[in-house]
Amino acid sequence: MTVPGSIRVFSVDDHPLVHEGLATVIRNQPDLLLVAEASNGRDAIQRFREHTPDVTLMDLRLPDMSGIDAMMAIRSEFPDARIIILTTFAGDVEIQRALQAGARAYVLKSMPPKELVEVIRQVHAGKKRIPAEIAAHLAEHYSDESLTEREVEVLREIAGGNRNRDIAGKLFITEETVKVHIKHIMEKLGASDRTQAVAIGVRRGIIQL
Repeated sequence: MTVPGSIRVFSVDDHPLVHEGLATVIRNQPDLLLVAEASNGRDAIQRFREHTPDVTLMDLRLPDMSGIDAMMAIRSEFPDARIIILTTFAGDVEIQRALQAGARAYVLKSMPPKELVEVIRQVHAGKKRIPAEIAAHLAEHYSDESLTEREVEVLREIAGGNRNRDIAGKLFITEETVKVHIKHIMEKLGASDRTQAVAIGVRRGIIQL
């Protein structure tokens, strides 16, 4: 039994189990109504247009694009869209990007259902919500110098197992320049070697493997 004036929720996730779990949680709340579901970014944008939900739960990692890109596409058409990014990852770089792109909340899939329901209600009421552990994670790296676009490219190449000579050839720069970039990457990430730099980059959401 759904009460009139319910919060209309749209769920975007490509994992059937997560989809089912979210649907069950939402259906068990008298003031929430699941109006649509999507499992990729393209469908998410299309279904948002069709249903204009009150609150959208958006998975960060979708098969065709990042949830942040899907959210940006939706918000370019619907600036008032209230979108919650839902993820298993707590990389500070991705959190910052999501919040800068207009996410109203950023929550982990490990969050208890009762808390998730509260976040949906708070976002619907116009509030923003970042759980304590994510806020702490953001604060920890707040003053860190971020990697340049070129440094991120080099880090991606290192993660792909490429040697300096290969990276130089792929990015049309000298091997010497690659070494300079790697030195800066290590310093900025506080890494002692290439493997650790890649591990930190993945954990913080700077690169995806």
